[in-house]
Amino acid sequence: MASENRVALITGSASGIGKAVALAFAAGGYDVVINYSRSADRAEETAEECRKLGGAAIVVKCDVSNDEDVHAMFDACQAEFGRLDVLVNNAGTTMDTPPKKLDDVDLDEWDRVFAINVRGLFQVTRAAVPLLRGSENASVINTCSIAGLRPGPQPLVYAASKASVANLTKTLAGALGPEIRVNAVAPGWLEGEWMERTLAENYDGLMQRRAKYTPLNRVATADDVGEVMLNLADSNRFVTGEIIIIDGGFASST
Repeated sequence: MASENRVALITGSASGIGKAVALAFAAGGYDVVINYSRSADRAEETAEECRKLGGAAIVVKCDVSNDEDVHAMFDACQAEFGRLDVLVNNAGTTMDTPPKKLDDVDLDEWDRVFAINVRGLFQVTRAAVPLLRGSENASVINTCSIAGLRPGPQPLVYAASKASVANLTKTLAGALGPEIRVNAVAPGWLEGEWMERTLAENYDGLMQRRAKYTPLNRVATADDVGEVMLNLADSNRFVTGEIIIIDGGFASST
């Protein structure tokens, strides 16, 4: 029997942005599928937090770059809930090589990033379509990045992969409409573990500086991303093919 609640599947949702998104959807009345590739314990913790918010939650291990894993994940979703209303493509990775260190780029690592960030997004979306077409308000929401929209200090492969996400968002919106809407969110500087690893000892100072020059006087949070994604899924029924920048107005003021 299909779940009476709307159902959201969020890839890469054991921690970080994905966890915040899962919690936002659970608080919004959704049953959720928590996906992870390595962090089983953290995924179970996220699922338990979602259950405490009132919804059902299952945990599914899946490497989004592996097509067999991907299809098995949707089989698990169908077996448990019998439906899917929202897919959030959040799983992603990067490498540490700075953009000016061209000769230091490991091409196997380059391929790994694209396999997860780009091919994985396509494979997951393709596999989700049969279930999503059964929803009255189906939505795919991709995690893009400001790095994919304009040059910055991020590793080349990460920026290039997120530019591909931006393009895929618009292309898939045309391919899957009118039954399924496809949008993306592009966070700017985001507080939390990802930026802490990226900025290392410069984290506090650079985040404070970025907040100072942001009209809303702070940097983005994972909760901000969750709020916007939930809103895109529940409302905005005539919005598709869009990339929503979440940076407190920084991009428009510089």
